Amino acid sequence: MPELRQARVSDHGKIVTCVQQWWGDSRTPEQARELSLLLPKLFLQFFSSTSLVLEDETGIRAFLVGFYATDNDAEAYIHFVGVDPRLRGQGTARRLYTTFFQRAAEAGRTDVRAITSPVNSGSIAFHRAMNFTLETGDRMVDGLPVHSDYDGPGHDRVCFHRKIAR
Repeated sequence: MPELRQARVSDHGKIVTCVQQWWGDSRTPEQARELSLLLPKLFLQFFSSTSLVLEDETGIRAFLVGFYATDNDAEAYIHFVGVDPRLRGQGTARRLYTTFFQRAAEAGRTDVRAITSPVNSGSIAFHRAMNFTLETGDRMVDGLPVHSDYDGPGHDRVCFHRKIAR
C-alpha cells in the first residue's frame, strides 16, 4: 500500500519527471515539459509542509502541491495535482484532496480554491465530484463560467471554491 506523506524539497526533481512522464500520453514532450514548469522548486522550498506525496517502493505515485494563504487566515489553495496513470480512477486524487482538506481545516482554514483550464473536462468533473463550486466568471464557454486571461493573455481559467469544516 502506498504511503501518504508530507512532501520534501528533495522530491522536486522526481515530481517534475513524473509530470513529464504522466502527461506524455496526452501531450507532446514539449507540452509536458512546459506543464512541469508550473512546479518550480520554490513550491517545495516554501510549501512542502502543506503539500503531499504518495509513494511506494517504486517511487512517487501521486502528489498534491498546495498551500495556505498568507494574506488571510481562511483560505487554502491546491496548485497542482498529479496521479500516475496506472492509479487513476482508484480514488488516489480523492485521498490526496481529502487529506489536504483535513489538514487545512486543522490549521483553521475554511475555504479551498483551485483552478483549471476550460478544456480540462476531467479536472472540471473531478472538482465538481469533490463538491467544489464553479466561481462566476466574466463569460460563459460551453456552459462553464470562465475567467478570461486569468493567467495572462489567452490563458483563461475555470475557478473553483469549496467550503471545508473546521
